[in-house]
Amino acid sequence: QVQLVESGGGLVQSGGSLRLSCAASRSISNINTMGWYRQAPGKRRELVATITSGGSTNYADSVKGRFTIFRENAKNTVYLQMNSLKPEDTAVYVCNARGWVLDSWGQGTQVTVSS
Repeated sequence: QVQLVESGGGLVQSGGSLRLSCAASRSISNINTMGWYRQAPGKRRELVATITSGGSTNYADSVKGRFTIFRENAKNTVYLQMNSLKPEDTAVYVCNARGWVLDSWGQGTQVTVSS
């Protein structure tokens, strides 16, 4: 397993930007998939974005064109750059590391977007 710590959340106005960070306790270079999920009160957890060890990315339709997931392997960190934020993006954002026998989660960071 790997320990994950998210940071970068906060309060931002609609149309603004935030960059979330997910710092891992060890190398993430060979972790199959790193991802960001989010959960708002009363709603199901949903996948926001993923990036594989090979660099392939996938995004939820609701964030395509606005969010970008990327890695800095030397820092053992995965980022989620969030632009053009909307109130509907308000949620706790959680980092995930997943592999064949790996499934680790961070504690989450709150993102609140005001209208």
